[in-house]
Amino acid sequence: MRNVSALRAIVTAVLALGAATAGAQVPARFPAKPVRVVVPYPAGGPADTTARTISPRIAEALGQQLVIDNRPGASTIIGTELVAKSAPDGHTLLLVTSTIAMNPSVFAKLPYDVERDLVPVTQVIASPFALLVHPALPARSTAELLKLMKAKPGQLLYPSSGVGSANHLAVELFSRMAGVRATHVPYKGTAQGITDLVAGHVQFSLNNPLTSVSLVKAGKLRLLATTGTSRLAIMSHVPVVAETLPGYEAGNWHALFAPGGTPREVVARLQAEVARALAVTEVRARFTDNGAEPVGSAPEAFAAYFRQELAKWAQTVKTAGIKLE
Repeated sequence: MRNVSALRAIVTAVLALGAATAGAQVPARFPAKPVRVVVPYPAGGPADTTARTISPRIAEALGQQLVIDNRPGASTIIGTELVAKSAPDGHTLLLVTSTIAMNPSVFAKLPYDVERDLVPVTQVIASPFALLVHPALPARSTAELLKLMKAKPGQLLYPSSGVGSANHLAVELFSRMAGVRATHVPYKGTAQGITDLVAGHVQFSLNNPLTSVSLVKAGKLRLLATTGTSRLAIMSHVPVVAETLPGYEAGNWHALFAPGGTPREVVARLQAEVARALAVTEVRARFTDNGAEPVGSAPEAFAAYFRQELAKWAQTVKTAGIKLE
């Protein structure tokens, strides 16, 4: 009997310890302190602007300050690693672009596993590219550009902001799906690529729609289409590539992630506050006026989309033979 009683006492103690340990993973009150939002890009860039646009509304709802922490470098790897190795309590978050879905395939080795060490919270916005061509190119639609590329395999040049960058892989996906070839010319950023497109040194490009509007209006570039799933509200007259190439989608979406193991309750609260912020008229207009579409998807929906993105870009990188150390 003494042995049975002792065994029961041990089992009870173990269960109590397990419950206490599990309970320790969920903050008694969230947030209990200011929330740090790591943006792995320089201040003033698109992702930084997204973070600073939604953060005041979220901070007000949470009752805690949101501190934007810019950690640029190494194609977002520095900032992403910081969050991946942070405490999973919701007080350190990552606001990143679609690069996070490309890096696992582009780089031979990463200091984190995006599916194990991070949990998707929500896609904040969808930000498609614009398909632009030099006016001298005899193409006034996506179909005409593809016809030209088929007639001149590998002869048309396109710029990107670097090997393995979002606009590089977006063109590789475009070429693979259409069965055409073009020649990649990598730059250290987007500005020089656009300058060379205007000068006619390269023939077509995928770039941010709004940063190209003035050049299009001035007749220095021609806008053929955008790369989202549907036409942009601010450019409803411009078709999407998918109207010619069904199933094609690319862009530089922005999303929020938390460290792996963050409690579901915390993830759900964060997603809900982002969605509420995006529903505010002035916040929504800030994005749509800049060629982006607010999303605010549920964690499960974004997680499914993220898995699709990982698979899509893995196939694209494999086919293109891209690999960085």
